[in-house]
Amino acid sequence: MKKIKPLEARNAKELAKTLGLTPADGVEIEVRSDLNDKIIEVVNERGLTHSQVAKLSQTSRTRVTAILNRNTHDISTDLMLRILASLGVYARLQFKKAA
Repeated sequence: MKKIKPLEARNAKELAKTLGLTPADGVEIEVRSDLNDKIIEVVNERGLTHSQVAKLSQTSRTRVTAILNRNTHDISTDLMLRILASLGVYARLQFKKAA
């Protein structure tokens, strides 16, 4: 039996390359991951329940639970931004040239 070599990715760019995705996909992964991190951070800091977050952001508790469990495959970036805004956090984009 042939031994499988594990692959390692230290950031979104490396992950995209490892998975055979485009650099743009890597950027999307990174942005969405950062949004997810911030949502989880704010919810934990404030001690909010999933239901409270859902009510504030006018979405379902199921979607909030998915985000807080890092299961964002079927969650739009727009919804993640709306949840952050409902928690009083606004995202600011910065642009720089790619290396």
